Amino acid sequence: MTASDELRVDMHVKALDERVVRRAKDRGLDALVYAPHFTRLPDVEAAAKRYSDDELTVVPAREVFTGSWRNRRHVLALGLTDPVPDFVTLDGAMDAFARQDATVLVPHPDFLNVSLDEAAIQRHRETITGVETYNPKVTNRGNRRAAAVAARQNLRTFGSSYAHRWKTVGEVWTAFDRADLDGAVTAESLAAALKAGVERRVGHRTGLAHAARRFAERVHLGWENTWEKVDRLFLSGTEPTHPDHIAYDGRFDDVAVY
Repeated sequence: MTASDELRVDMHVKALDERVVRRAKDRGLDALVYAPHFTRLPDVEAAAKRYSDDELTVVPAREVFTGSWRNRRHVLALGLTDPVPDFVTLDGAMDAFARQDATVLVPHPDFLNVSLDEAAIQRHRETITGVETYNPKVTNRGNRRAAAVAARQNLRTFGSSYAHRWKTVGEVWTAFDRADLDGAVTAESLAAALKAGVERRVGHRTGLAHAARRFAERVHLGWENTWEKVDRLFLSGTEPTHPDHIAYDGRFDDVAVY
């Protein structure tokens, strides 16, 4: 795949504003997959539409937090037609994704207490279409372990910046053949290509600047995971992606963990 024949996608970012868009374009990206924490699907879709233009496509997605806060498993879903809340069981989330024929990806497998392990990946193997094998927050050893899991489960790979900070956007990308995405990245063409298991290449920047941005993202992770913040913001039952929220109309009561 030559540079002129490929389309580069940062497959998972949390930040989105004008700085992110400029950074993505400067890094030669064609698209971003935008999946912010604790934000309902309609709001994600509206932001993605707002920041997309002829040079950069922003694809809306949801990283759903399954399980409890202390033992949660993140799952990344593209192509959702109906919202799925956080803090539901893994089986409940996977069933909802399957009903919608969503494209389901595994971010940062086997990472701390926030990821699917290999047993869970194997159990949901028919629903999952890809495993992340390079994430800046994860150690090199952890990324190699993720690649081994993908190989054993015979699943395609992807990489992302997992950028919570705008400066990390474009540090990692997944490159697709332009022909496999019908010449351009759209939400539909990307989801279809991932489901079809088309060839792709995971790339990332190197050097001291890349190492520094990886470290900064890990520091951010420590702040993000403080119990005080979570207890105050996310477990009240009134937050937008809590299963008790009125927007879900009780549809997830049977699989809610809070």
